Amino acid sequence: MNLHTMPLGPLGTNCYIVYGTEEALIVDPGGDAEKVTQFLTRHHLTPIAILLTHAHFDHIGAVDELRKKYDIDVFLHELEASWLEDPSKNGSLLFTQQKVQTEKPDQFLYPKKMQLGEFSFNVLHTPGHSPGSVSFVFTKEQFVISGDVLFQQGIGRTDLPGGDYQQLEMSIKEILYTLDGSFTVYPGHGPETNIEFEKKHNPFFTA
Repeated sequence: MNLHTMPLGPLGTNCYIVYGTEEALIVDPGGDAEKVTQFLTRHHLTPIAILLTHAHFDHIGAVDELRKKYDIDVFLHELEASWLEDPSKNGSLLFTQQKVQTEKPDQFLYPKKMQLGEFSFNVLHTPGHSPGSVSFVFTKEQFVISGDVLFQQGIGRTDLPGGDYQQLEMSIKEILYTLDGSFTVYPGHGPETNIEFEKKHNPFFTA
């Protein structure tokens, strides 16, 4: 299995393409749909789903274009089901003064093990940055896509609607930090890190 990082959209949000020999998962396509399409075409990949760590505007900008082009489902935690259609909830009106809207999610994410095509991963509910934030854990490959929960020596902001600092602390210290230290962390913004490094050096939460 492979992972490719693509900074997309107005804030350079990390979109991740998780792919095998023929199929791919698209995680958090924040914009620039054509860049995603070009990568998939160049590598002869067929996307089978769009996974969203949460529904802030900078993570959803290319959702509808890619969903319609490939006729694939969009997965999102049910606590943010209405955010895709509501610019006041997804933050686009607040930060850009332009509406970012997509259609409703096709399926909801729950904390459980999922199998989509050739991909097996666990969904963890990791609220705090937003109420429906989730992280995707690929146990065999030893990496986690953490969205805007945990960054390299940083954490997600909690001053946005639905943010909760205590929840974020619990999500990081009691959920993400219980993963093996060797797990690579692929965050929503910025460079990758790993669990062991963050447990020792994160200036907000150590363990």
